[in-house]
Amino acid sequence: MTVTGKLVRVYQVDKQIRGLKSRLRAAERFLGEQSRLLGELEAKKVAIEGQLRQLTASASNEEGEASRVNERVEELRERMNNARTNKEYKALLTEVNTLKEERAKHEDGAIERLEKIETLRTQLAEIEAQHAERVRMTEVAASERKEREAEIKDRLKALEGERDQVIEDVPGSALQAYDELVEQREDEAMAPIEIADRKRHEFTCGSCMMSLPVESMSALLSHGSLTKCVSCGCILYLEENTREAMTPAAKK
Repeated sequence: MTVTGKLVRVYQVDKQIRGLKSRLRAAERFLGEQSRLLGELEAKKVAIEGQLRQLTASASNEEGEASRVNERVEELRERMNNARTNKEYKALLTEVNTLKEERAKHEDGAIERLEKIETLRTQLAEIEAQHAERVRMTEVAASERKEREAEIKDRLKALEGERDQVIEDVPGSALQAYDELVEQREDEAMAPIEIADRKRHEFTCGSCMMSLPVESMSALLSHGSLTKCVSCGCILYLEENTREAMTPAAKK
């Protein structure tokens, strides 16, 4: 068997391995996406809970200040009732009015914070519902990922064992060139030569569809040496039907 023929065997096994692994990668991507979305919801939940704690404490402080000021107003009113002079009464009244304004500010501040708290609680309830659903989806994704892994485990092990066997006959330099292309191009590391016009000796690369020199076909027909596409650089090979179609012409 030629070097190219040996590489085709490796290539065919690798395609099956990548096909199996792609099913697992799809499940892993789905799990990763669900985990990412779950993390975002958890971050939002933590942020809102933190805001709620701050606003609750702030609202409580405003209410406490309003209550303190109100107690002071009641004390001053009691003193106003017992004021002995008009001057003393007016002084107390001025202080009461000032304190009323301060109390109103604290009461308004408390109301504003309570309204924000209500809004945040509504948002938190929505996020908690979304979080519960996302937890369920993440569990489903994790289960599917586990199932895919179990499904391909035996077949993947068999294919990897088969690959170990077929690469034993491949020269090191050819295998290295192939592995480098697989790293870059995956399934397009190799491509068949396609006949565009046999009579005119026109051939194309099955990957990039660019024209190939006649020498590429000749090299593969004659001794199957490692031949690359002059345009995209993939390793070329001949499918059996193409070889059969060209063999008579090559013998003439």
